[in-house]
Amino acid sequence: QVQLVESGGGLVQAGDSLRLSCAASGRTFSIMGWFRQAPGKEREFVAGINYSSGSTRYADSVNGRFTISRDNAKNTVYLQMNSLKPEDTGVYYCAGYRDPLNIISSTVRRYDYWGQGTQVTVAS
Repeated sequence: QVQLVESGGGLVQAGDSLRLSCAASGRTFSIMGWFRQAPGKEREFVAGINYSSGSTRYADSVNGRFTISRDNAKNTVYLQMNSLKPEDTGVYYCAGYRDPLNIISSTVRRYDYWGQGTQVTVAS
């Protein structure tokens, strides 16, 4: 059974930091990503990582503030979020897929497996 389990969300003040974790089991992925969804809005891409090479891709809105990384031995992906803003509030999901071309997609439908999400709330 494939599982992606996120953790690390919470309530913080603007300017604070949080680190999210996503532990994968039952399958390995070539690409893993973080998405978020605010109330009333569509799910949007935040960051993605090529599991083998470590190459990354970020949404413009988080570039320079967020860092995605992975621990291959633990099959875990992290999202370090610094300088958080109220507009970063939402449910954060990790997701993964296999791609022989190892291209990091920002499209929701490209990802085959999803976690249950973890809430991040940034107060102003």
